[in-house]
Amino acid sequence: MRTAIQLADADGLDAVSLRKVATALDVRPMRLYSYIAGKDELLDLMVDAAYAEIRPVGDGWREVLRSLAETTRRAAHEHEWLADLLGGRPQLGPHALASGETVVAALGDVDVDAIMPVVASVNAYVIGAVRREIAERRAERATGMDEKRWQAALGPYLERTFATGSFPTLATVVRDAAHLDADHTFRIGLDFLLDGIEARISGVLGGVSDM
Repeated sequence: MRTAIQLADADGLDAVSLRKVATALDVRPMRLYSYIAGKDELLDLMVDAAYAEIRPVGDGWREVLRSLAETTRRAAHEHEWLADLLGGRPQLGPHALASGETVVAALGDVDVDAIMPVVASVNAYVIGAVRREIAERRAERATGMDEKRWQAALGPYLERTFATGSFPTLATVVRDAAHLDADHTFRIGLDFLLDGIEARISGVLGGVSDM
């Protein structure tokens, strides 16, 4: 599994197949097929291996959900290919299940019907954020332009467009709002989400206590 992950870390998922892993290990491909059914299973095993790096910790559900988000993001930054494989059907490998158990246990005081929607909302936020960040990395490598240089190149176009007066609200935000880096943007967005979850949970728990 380590070899497959090293190939993906270096050259992306296109570099991963049982044949390529066998070549890197200097063994015959059929030897691997006796252990792994095919590429889909190989990718599942790689994702679960990455989940070993996603170990949420903290006191209380909010800290654990924040830790889940941050460690998932950190793992995706370490293994860019992981961003392409997160989402979809639940991961059921041992490391993924252990991570899920920690998160669900932290939500023990929350109504059982709300637990999975809460976890799903955090996962959806993280997956969307990291995919955008990884897409920016890939665009920078492909074009040789980082985000600041790209924005500078588009500056004259935006100035002309905003000068038409057709987009006054966008113009105000682009010109006057703080331009935050990816880390700050991620943390603020996560705070917004957790605040909303906390308000909803507090309302539900408050309603139960009033009954």
